[in-house]
Amino acid sequence: MIEIGPGKGALTEHLLKNFEKVVAIEVDPILVHYLRQKFRDAIDQERLILIEGDVLKTDLSQWGKAAVAGNLPYYITSPILNKIFAMQAVNAQAGWTRAVFLMQAEVGARLAANPGTRDFGYLSVQAQLHANVEILMDVPPAAFRPPPKVDSVVVRLTPRDMAAELGIADPGAFMTFVGACFLHKRKTLRNNLIAMYGKERVDSLAEVGRRAEQLSVAELGRLYRQLTDPK
Repeated sequence: MIEIGPGKGALTEHLLKNFEKVVAIEVDPILVHYLRQKFRDAIDQERLILIEGDVLKTDLSQWGKAAVAGNLPYYITSPILNKIFAMQAVNAQAGWTRAVFLMQAEVGARLAANPGTRDFGYLSVQAQLHANVEILMDVPPAAFRPPPKVDSVVVRLTPRDMAAELGIADPGAFMTFVGACFLHKRKTLRNNLIAMYGKERVDSLAEVGRRAEQLSVAELGRLYRQLTDPK
């Protein structure tokens, strides 16, 4: 188990009861010192590997295939998710078996959003391309000390290679396309894509009269293949 941001170790205690080995990555040196004292026995037994560092600069694949968990700092939730998804895309053999994160409710809603809803956007497509997304529970502000000004949710991600299912050879290029689709959310796909693919090619496809948020990930994948492979 890889734990991102153990803080004072509240979750770490439970993880150590359920996993043979836990890798905890904490950027705050004061908290690292606290954790070293609190979990001295587990560290001595090599059941807990405590890393002082920035998770965004840490190679998570060095510990092989692992589950990942953490109470994600709200201000870097998206960069952490980007790292997790990229880790799976680069090397599935050293990727993650599942990930369970506590995050801001607004971000969780965007990850799990269905097409045709206000929350469906680039982040929804990115997450659903790499994982099955489940919101497990709501967590109110009163559960924290001090309470934040936002609601939270617990989200479970289970790896899925939807790019392969859709016949997309280059997920990175597809996400560049998705970024263009959602460049101006209230505009049609035609208006967003015409500069990238040209008027003649774009106008030959019926779907371009709709907005990106109205298309499912599978429909966006089909549109991408039509635009990049005219045959």
